[in-house]
Amino acid sequence: MPQIQELLQQRDWLLADGATGTNYFDMGLQSGDAPELWNTDHVDRVADLHRRFISAGADIVLTNTFGGSRYRLQLHGAQDRVTELNDAAAAIAREEADRADHPVVVAGSIGPTGEIMQPVGNLSLQDATEAFAEQAQALSSGGVDVLWLETLSSKEEMRAAGQAAAATGLPVVATMTFDTNGSTMMGVSPMELVGLYREMVPRLVAFGANCGIGAADLLGALLAMVRQIDDSDILVAKSNCGIPAYVDGRIQYSGTPELMAEYARLALNAGARIIGGCCGTTPNHLKAMRLALESHQKSDVPNIETVVGELGPVTEGTRARCLDTHDSPKTDRVRKGRRRRGR
Repeated sequence: MPQIQELLQQRDWLLADGATGTNYFDMGLQSGDAPELWNTDHVDRVADLHRRFISAGADIVLTNTFGGSRYRLQLHGAQDRVTELNDAAAAIAREEADRADHPVVVAGSIGPTGEIMQPVGNLSLQDATEAFAEQAQALSSGGVDVLWLETLSSKEEMRAAGQAAAATGLPVVATMTFDTNGSTMMGVSPMELVGLYREMVPRLVAFGANCGIGAADLLGALLAMVRQIDDSDILVAKSNCGIPAYVDGRIQYSGTPELMAEYARLALNAGARIIGGCCGTTPNHLKAMRLALESHQKSDVPNIETVVGELGPVTEGTRARCLDTHDSPKTDRVRKGRRRRGR
């Protein structure tokens, strides 16, 4: 059995890591640079961030390969280095995970191509699948435990990435991101996604939401998904650390460690079993999240008003997606089923 599934059988929750790129800015990355080039140019810095997240309590670390496809790398003249950069990233994360004092899953991050797929854009399903397959195979060869598809926004791109990832034989985690309309950029709602994940991503072990416009809205998307899940489904919540703002020449995120700790508790109550942070989330935030989860006794699924009261306002699009979610028969059945299993 893959390590991630073993840990999920043993544990009520797993803590995924925080941001990659936004933390690299504090480590010397310049605006417009490709973080993936650090996998060969600054191995020590990439390893250091993994190490700090693991020390903060991460059970899952994502490789520095979010933009590691040929389409993203060609913006930096590195489209011929897909295998080299992804394999190197996987090896760095693997080494840090293997030396940790607790089990750590290495997840191979695969982000969007940055291209618009047919029929709206020009990128074909075949070309996208080939690009994702090239990246997925390099991550697999480098030693990752699971492939992690993240921040995707269209059904077509998720299908291409899912097929490519599954061809490696590794388990797959899939997350998409939601905007102010409470849907993905291409108009897919959280409720629709549950069925689409199952249909489009073979070897799927967990799914959910990442990034987005803040912790409150991400939990709103999660609450909408809960209406459609089965007892066997594993939900993922990996939210941005508040809202970004340009302060004194650099981007800062509004989320405090205390806010992210409360987000982690609410995410667990909402049904997520893999919880982490996205943009802006530092090792300090992650440490607060770990302490919060370790001391938290899981309680009832919150409604959107509880989320707003604890984390701040949500967009009208998110609110609309959450109408009647808390009181739906599906949510009540799932909650009772989890209690019977002692989660």
